[in-house]
Amino acid sequence: MGNCCATPSTTDEQKRGKKPNPFSLDYGVPNPSANGGYKTTVLENPTGNEIEKAYVLGKEMGRGEFGITYMCTDKATGEVFACKSISKKKLRTRVDIEDVKREVDIMRHMPPHPNIVSLKDTYEDDNAVHLVMELCEGGELFDRIVARGHYTERAAAGVTKTIVEVIQMCHKHGVMHRDLKPENFLFANKKETAALKAIDFGLSVFFKPGERFNEIVGSPYYMAPEVLKRNYGPEVDVWSAGVILYILLCGVPPFWAETEQGVAQAIIRSVVDFKRDPWPKVSDTAKDLVKKMLNPDPNLRLTAQEVLDHPWIQNAKKAPNVSLGETVKARLKQFSVMNKLKKRALRVIAEHLSAEEVAGIKEGFDMMDTNKQGKINIAELKAGLQKHGHQIPDADLQILMEAGDVDKDGFLNYGEFVAISVHLKKMGNDDHLKDAFAFFDKNQSGYIEIEELREALADEEDEANSEEVIAAIIHDVDTDKDGKISFEEFTAMMKAGTDWRKASRQYSRERYNNLSLKLFQNGSLDLANEGR
Repeated sequence: MGNCCATPSTTDEQKRGKKPNPFSLDYGVPNPSANGGYKTTVLENPTGNEIEKAYVLGKEMGRGEFGITYMCTDKATGEVFACKSISKKKLRTRVDIEDVKREVDIMRHMPPHPNIVSLKDTYEDDNAVHLVMELCEGGELFDRIVARGHYTERAAAGVTKTIVEVIQMCHKHGVMHRDLKPENFLFANKKETAALKAIDFGLSVFFKPGERFNEIVGSPYYMAPEVLKRNYGPEVDVWSAGVILYILLCGVPPFWAETEQGVAQAIIRSVVDFKRDPWPKVSDTAKDLVKKMLNPDPNLRLTAQEVLDHPWIQNAKKAPNVSLGETVKARLKQFSVMNKLKKRALRVIAEHLSAEEVAGIKEGFDMMDTNKQGKINIAELKAGLQKHGHQIPDADLQILMEAGDVDKDGFLNYGEFVAISVHLKKMGNDDHLKDAFAFFDKNQSGYIEIEELREALADEEDEANSEEVIAAIIHDVDTDKDGKISFEEFTAMMKAGTDWRKASRQYSRERYNNLSLKLFQNGSLDLANEGR
């Protein structure tokens, strides 16, 4: 029931929708009282029923579907905590009630741990359940990943060790978390050395050795294949931690697709990509651990203890501490490996931007183009970025130049500069995409055909490589394999790989359960058998 230690920028959007679980046999029937909730109480043995007697509720820190998180101060000691007040009007089913009770029971059951947020007090009155918890003001692990792009190996090893120690503690005490993801870990404060704490046990359950579960819960990117197959145990938590480790090291999830069905299929297939940048720079021991944590067979997957005993974790302080990049650099690398059609499309989009959209970009280019040649070299780029307060290492500047310099003349011309800017600023709305598609679809057939693709890229590649490039584009973009690119396929290409962080916050348990139910009913994805 959630994140009671939210920072002001954090809400509960990532929590699952509290609608009847389509896999549940007993949805629970509301028995409304005068306030719209249940006549019965929710909690057993709460600390009290008048929270205002003990605490002063302060500023609102976050707002979600089920309640509001406030900063609160203990009147007796002056200590500051976080209080999540869950409205009883939102607890519409017996399942909702049991979720809250179970979360509180689990948090009370867990012994004190430096990396698990502590529950101090619980209150319940006629209108709400109040959970008073340790305050974490350092923000989400998720947000630090977004800000950094990805972590160094040494830093990633430290974070992974913490997460797996939490898993080990949970499993030792008969608790399966079931929703491990970067959003569910907060830093105690804003210091680089701040303790990382697990904060959300809303989907956690008690388990006994050998007990199996079939409810599909969690967040899709971090969900183990056996969850989709509806037959799982505590091994799913190590899988989720393996996904987090993969993201820590490269900035994107291992199983990513533009559609929900695609995400499910990727998880079932469990093919992990170690070819794209920055993986060639990552140590073999790090990749070995990722592979073993993401073993699709839960019987062969490492246990929490085996992860902690792995050489990469054991030698964390010796792990490479070379920066793998900031967010912009990560996006520039993405741009550098982007196919030629997508780069050309970004330039077309740039040509259709409004004067307002392009003004800032044009001003930046003119400022950097000190020689007024209509193009900028790497020295001008560096000087211009420094004027804007960006101190970028020479190696990173080289990545930028190589990414944007499509014609390989050693300069960024205005079109190349704007194309990168469009990519970084994510200006491609639907109208822009339609304009770009129309540019390629010369005969207005509704498809980009091979000859049109060849014509559009004629000035982008030397003749020796052009057919190979076109074949690669068709292979990647033409998903229905009809030999041409539809607008839908073009749009998917343009949006691919850019929105997983936003999507990660938007998925809900109810939404993903409905997806899985639909897949089972339609027979479009045999989750019980695929990937065996």
